[in-house]
Amino acid sequence: LQSTFGVIMLALVDNQPKCLNLKELLSNYLEHRKDVITKRTKFDLIKSEKRAHILEGLLIALNKIDAVIKLIRASDSVEKAKKDLIVHFKLTIEQALAILDMKLQKLAKLERTKIEEEHSGLLKLIKELKEILVSKEKILEIIKEELNYLIEKYGDERRTIISDDEDLFDVEDLIEEEDVVVTLTHAGYIKRLPIDSYKLQRRGGKGVIATGTKDEDFVEDVFIANTHSYLLVLTDKGKIHWLKVYQIPESTRQAKGRPIINLVTVEQGESVKAVIPVKEFNKSSYLITATKNGIVKKTSLEAYSRPRKGGIIGLKLDEGDEVVDVVLTDGKQNILLATKQGYAVKCAETDIRSVGRVSRGVKGVSLRKNDSLVGMVLAVDERKVLTITENGYGKKTMISDYRFIKRGGKGVINIKTSERNGFVVAIKSVSDEDELMFISKEGIVIRTYSSDISTIGRNTQGVRLMRLNQNDLVVSAAKIVNDDS
Repeated sequence: LQSTFGVIMLALVDNQPKCLNLKELLSNYLEHRKDVITKRTKFDLIKSEKRAHILEGLLIALNKIDAVIKLIRASDSVEKAKKDLIVHFKLTIEQALAILDMKLQKLAKLERTKIEEEHSGLLKLIKELKEILVSKEKILEIIKEELNYLIEKYGDERRTIISDDEDLFDVEDLIEEEDVVVTLTHAGYIKRLPIDSYKLQRRGGKGVIATGTKDEDFVEDVFIANTHSYLLVLTDKGKIHWLKVYQIPESTRQAKGRPIINLVTVEQGESVKAVIPVKEFNKSSYLITATKNGIVKKTSLEAYSRPRKGGIIGLKLDEGDEVVDVVLTDGKQNILLATKQGYAVKCAETDIRSVGRVSRGVKGVSLRKNDSLVGMVLAVDERKVLTITENGYGKKTMISDYRFIKRGGKGVINIKTSERNGFVVAIKSVSDEDELMFISKEGIVIRTYSSDISTIGRNTQGVRLMRLNQNDLVVSAAKIVNDDS
């Protein structure tokens, strides 16, 4: 079975504690081994040179052994013998002392051959040690040899298997296939619960607590999905990640869940724009992605059928562009695109040709100067589009009030962006039964019913939705999913 465990990667580097990655750890270990081998080689070199020097003195003494013995016997003291040896035989102090440290009987019995062999061997060793000290390649070769020796002496058979064949074992085989409830909050917390956590109630029942959230957070999406299904997680940078439903930690109704960015690899500064449940990656379903620069891209769901661990680029973005909205369609829907300056384009999905995964997409809206796209919804005539502006004003308008425009057009007026209203910050497809949440830059949150907002014509300014403090602005709006059932 697959196991995950933590490793403390803290080490002393130059007597300072540092947290190292694997590459840094290996690099520091290599530098440590280089240092050890260099110091060891210098030590061996000094020791060998001292011994060779002594042997050279002994060889000189052997050449004139009778004279050396006679001189020692004739000396009154060790000090006089030392001086006489240095003067008469051109020896150093170390060589003279080495000779005097030996008993005369042992000195007389010294074997020239053994001393010559030892001296010759030391000269060869000294040469090799000096070559090591001036050659990085030789030091690395020694490190390699010593590691191989350790492997041969202490190594045993590997007890785990490293294999490129992912089919050897599939953890999914152990996961029971069942339907579960998945909730996602506005702040990005996700969790799954057994479907029987929600008991069936008669109309008018009180419901149950669906999820524990902080005061400023709320459930923004809830759906039923199979544990073996995928969630497509799409970010503002155009990346797509795959997440199996069973990989979402199971929680209680009261728990707030886990941040979704802890379950997929999201880069710093990147945010999740949509989470879409997918049972099958069939070619008759499509993802439509809209960007800030007015680009729309339609791609068959089949193009995303090969999950990759680190995610993929699902959309080529121009510099400064970002994903605004993503919807899943059956290829026969209509969409409504809204801009910051209060314009909207309603077009048929069939006007958008399907392109490959790595394509850029096509123009959805011809933006006016300094304008940008702020939202996209499926244009269902029976529903209404809620438009919210930065100064806290907005309105609902029947989607059927918007005429069809060819994709890439400049659009018709959606709401008047006067000095009172400010720019559009969001649009939502709503019904009168929906609950809504508006969030300001200062963190002020207001919750209201869709039915409390007037349904008025397209070319109007709207009504006040939220009272703001001076210099505060509305930055976000969302539908609250009422999943108490």
